[in-house]
Amino acid sequence: MLVNGKPYQTIWPDEHDQGTIRYINQQYLPFRFVIDELHASEDAFIAIREMKVRGAPLIGVTAAFGIYLAALESKDIAHPKNHIMSFAARLLKARPTAINLEKAITRQLDAIRTIEKPYDLICITMKTSLEIMEEEKENCRKIGVNGLPVIIEIAKRKSGNPVNILTHCNAGWLACIDYGTATAPVYLAHDKGIPVHVWVDETRPRNQGSRLTAWELKQHGVPYTVIVDNAGGYLMQSGQVDVVIVGSDRTTKTGYVTNKVGTYLKALAAFDNEIPFYAALPSSSIDPEISDPYKEINIEQRNENEVRYIEAWSGGRLQKIPIMEIDNPVSNYGFDITPPRFITGLITEKGICEASEAGISALFPEYF
Repeated sequence: MLVNGKPYQTIWPDEHDQGTIRYINQQYLPFRFVIDELHASEDAFIAIREMKVRGAPLIGVTAAFGIYLAALESKDIAHPKNHIMSFAARLLKARPTAINLEKAITRQLDAIRTIEKPYDLICITMKTSLEIMEEEKENCRKIGVNGLPVIIEIAKRKSGNPVNILTHCNAGWLACIDYGTATAPVYLAHDKGIPVHVWVDETRPRNQGSRLTAWELKQHGVPYTVIVDNAGGYLMQSGQVDVVIVGSDRTTKTGYVTNKVGTYLKALAAFDNEIPFYAALPSSSIDPEISDPYKEINIEQRNENEVRYIEAWSGGRLQKIPIMEIDNPVSNYGFDITPPRFITGLITEKGICEASEAGISALFPEYF
């Protein structure tokens, strides 16, 4: 993707320094464009936990590079794999809801299972990190290709009027290294000259919609409008939404979609107004082990101060400003779960399928 005319992805290894991983620090957007660096495994842990990087695919790739950095810093340790394994166990707890984190760590540990030499550990963990990163990028590109017909079909019915797409949180290239999931079909449609317009949920309390999705749509030249989270229902009732496309942090093999809190409410409103509702996700976000999502998925409860305060750019820096009495009791669930019956389809790198065991197994038999 382009930022001020220059191509970027959200994370990449420094080609001149094997001990440096560079990434776009999302904490500063849209006010400043900051490229930050990971130099140690602890840096990767902090970047994930503090949401300097966020979005399920990006969390997974950052975790993979974190394991690589753990291998790099253990080259002079008597038992290097012990250091890597210890860090991996801690890293698993950084963000519990997105399945990509667990999958990336598991893949790295599988890759080093039979390897003992420090140099070989470094080489194989870097190789695996790059493979995961490139796979996520390519899968997101394919999601755009497979989701494009949904927008084309709506555009045909609208006779040249813009297709109005509502999305929630940020499931764009910032969250996915490149292309995005929910936004990939939107960018492709825009690039093909199909008129589109995106309703961008602000997505309280972290405001990933108003701060991140709006920023990247603006960078790409896609028309958009930021809305408060609770306005989506009215827009649907008044005929101003043609389709809802969201991302997913974890989707069960039976089609339950776990995504940023508020997604379920958008699905309910879309269902009531007979508006198609799609979740766009790579196969890395599918969890084949979950049988009861409401009991088995760990829904992250984040810091209460994210709700008590809002971040604002003032005096050349980010400042936290209270928006309520600071002793108010607060609940801050980060995600919710949308049942399959409210989902029109899942847009994946292998095509669009029903949000059901039969639909997912037809595309991904390896999970069954």
